[in-house]
Amino acid sequence: MMSRVQQQQRPRAALASGGAPTASVSGRRQRGAPLALAARPSSRHRPLKAPCRATADRVSPSSPSSSSSTPSSPSSSQRVGVLLLNLGGPETLEDVEAFLYNLFADPDILRLPKPIAWAQPILASVIAFTRAPQSQEGYKAIGGGSPIRQTTEEQAASLQRALVEQQGVDAKVYVAMRYWNPFTEEAIEAIKRDRITDLVVLPLYPQFSVSTSGSSLRLLEKIFKEDKDLANLKHTVIPSWYQRPGYVSAMANLIEKEVVSMEKDASKRRSRFSPSQPHVFFSAHGVPKSYVDEAGDPYKEEMEETIELIVDELDRRGVKYDGHTLAYQSRVGPVEWLEPYTDDSIRYLAKQGVDGLVVVPISFVSEHIETLEEIDMEYREVAEEAGISRWRRVPALGCDELFINDLASATIEALPYVALTPRGTGEDSEASAGGLPSSAKDTKALVPMGSVNALLETYDGDRKLLPVPEITLKWEWGWTRSSELWNGRVAMMALASIILYEIATGKAAFLLS
Repeated sequence: MMSRVQQQQRPRAALASGGAPTASVSGRRQRGAPLALAARPSSRHRPLKAPCRATADRVSPSSPSSSSSTPSSPSSSQRVGVLLLNLGGPETLEDVEAFLYNLFADPDILRLPKPIAWAQPILASVIAFTRAPQSQEGYKAIGGGSPIRQTTEEQAASLQRALVEQQGVDAKVYVAMRYWNPFTEEAIEAIKRDRITDLVVLPLYPQFSVSTSGSSLRLLEKIFKEDKDLANLKHTVIPSWYQRPGYVSAMANLIEKEVVSMEKDASKRRSRFSPSQPHVFFSAHGVPKSYVDEAGDPYKEEMEETIELIVDELDRRGVKYDGHTLAYQSRVGPVEWLEPYTDDSIRYLAKQGVDGLVVVPISFVSEHIETLEEIDMEYREVAEEAGISRWRRVPALGCDELFINDLASATIEALPYVALTPRGTGEDSEASAGGLPSSAKDTKALVPMGSVNALLETYDGDRKLLPVPEITLKWEWGWTRSSELWNGRVAMMALASIILYEIATGKAAFLLS
């Protein structure tokens, strides 16, 4: 059904949810310094594109970093690299089915019980084949493909320039997509060719989740273990960075601009009746609820802390708005996802009399189908049908100058810790943590910085294995959550039929090279 090249990569998926609009907020945590351990990579890399327009007016090299610390500069013998991790997306309509296969073949996205785990490639093929036509319609609506590769490469070029011009570090920045080109293996091959000695791994997901950053890190772990050429590559991972002041300020800037614009639009139309102040609506990508409740995924808690930090910054600035909501979007399949769901929350707010929304895609730093089609088209239509007449959507950060500069600062702050990584591959995480400063060992971060191996060992050791999501059985008529459940059951019945066919005939139903 698909060629080996198309199937080269396994998947990582988008996530979602919804319900009544209340955002729980937990106490804040301070992140400590990174850990470190030896690493290894592999593949070919596409040249970076020109920086985004947002970075055209660059800050001079003498401008201060957003961090109060002053990390030491790399030595002349160091060759510094930064590896940006992202999801990836189909660039043409013809790419969609293969992209979906890569996504659903990933056990961190779709996990089957152990006795039938061998059938995951078959099930991924069935799901990709059945979902591709609907997904292609979505991509067709946004121009025929995902812009995520172009944006991520522009972010990489902007970050590389910021490191050179503001931090004085001659670093190279690489892009590694999980489910489409340029694949992680390609970026690793470029890192090897460039003889990088010190690598900072930086997922472009502000919050950590096993299904996003975690999936990419597991792939890196596998590459590091299998490629002997990477034995001398030192690295450190910044697993999440939602608490950084530059990110928080950049998000607050974008939200404040849209809130003020909506208020200006309203003031032009004012007569005897004034519309209410806009409601700030944070829409985050969802994850299966079981990942949080049973596997201990910190995503939900980090997301709630993100909202608290941004709302505090808006309040500090005196921005006027009518409350805020956190909801989750992009749910797929016959499982329960984090709630409240975005569509349900929009309808609930409309019933409460809210007539203006400023929608914030909070877990996305680049535009792609979840922002351009799902939010801009699907959820806006839900809002209009529910009676919400005013709608503005905050753009993704993209190459926002403040955001890029803050990522550059985060990279420089992480660099000293790669030296703590022992060369080779035999040391365990405890031994490698022995030389860490107390600030690194005592961190209260949900996912402390560290090496790929140390992070995954800590995560898997402290938490249960990723569970098989529980399937709910309620049925409703129409294209609803229940119909999504039945879509999943149909896929499972199709898998069972394929297995029975192969047992009965001794022939393969699908030839997957």
